[in-house]
Amino acid sequence: MVNLRSLDLNLLVTLDVLLAEHNVTRAAERLHFSQPSISVHLAKLRDIFGDPLLLPGPRGMRPTARAEALREPLRQALEALSLAVSPAAAFDPAQATNTWRVAATDYGESTILLPAMAGLRRAAPGTRLAVLEMAPPHIARQAEQGIIDLAFHTTDGAPPGMRHRLLFKERYVLAGRAGHPRLQRKPTLKQFCELEHVIVSPDGGGFSGVTDKVLADAGMARRVALSVPHFLFVISALTSTDLVAMAPERLVRHNPALRVVAPPVAVPGYEMTMLWHERSQRDPAHQWLREHIAASINP
Repeated sequence: MVNLRSLDLNLLVTLDVLLAEHNVTRAAERLHFSQPSISVHLAKLRDIFGDPLLLPGPRGMRPTARAEALREPLRQALEALSLAVSPAAAFDPAQATNTWRVAATDYGESTILLPAMAGLRRAAPGTRLAVLEMAPPHIARQAEQGIIDLAFHTTDGAPPGMRHRLLFKERYVLAGRAGHPRLQRKPTLKQFCELEHVIVSPDGGGFSGVTDKVLADAGMARRVALSVPHFLFVISALTSTDLVAMAPERLVRHNPALRVVAPPVAVPGYEMTMLWHERSQRDPAHQWLREHIAASINP
């Protein structure tokens, strides 16, 4: 068998042209080599394959049976290799059939993916989007293995070593149902602590969050009556009860069923970041998707 590790690819290119031209001079012209160089290549090829490959004939050179057997497989192999190393073709979203997979929480679905969906369907109607449940400890591995294309995570706590792009900065506001009797104006800090709150606990069952830490530092505490794992359930709880929530502004603004006011306590916000693996950095389709999502973010 031919040892591929010791095989010069240029020799195979030369053989492909020789099998097409049956003439050393014409092969040299096509390859922009000198005729002696082509003759040297042919000698090496004969040694590698243990066959004359091309023999002198009345009208140029004629291939041996071994050379004839090599012709089509060699042509196909060189075409496949050429395609593999060619620059990536420009991405045409109108003709694309990609299936993209992204990891997001329900908050990310509402604030990042939902604003991008209408434009995505118009620009790339043949594509599909799968949203996977966010699993922060596994983001980097999933991206590396191609399980996900993108993930949306807070900048703080995002896995290191991944490509990232800041999408927006979020702040907390105080929200309750539109007719909430105690939210007609900004409550005092004492009134705020007396309200019954709902919080999101991603790990499940927690009754303390960043707001509680800020209050504790000030020697105060609020009443947390409900803990849920998802943001969207918070919206339902707010509209159907007198519970209130320190909620991300993008999640509750422009909702006519809610009353949103500035909280009497300053709670640090956070940044939302789009994450992807280096393996996808230069892929034209991936680049287009990232740009489309970033451009779709509401100010």
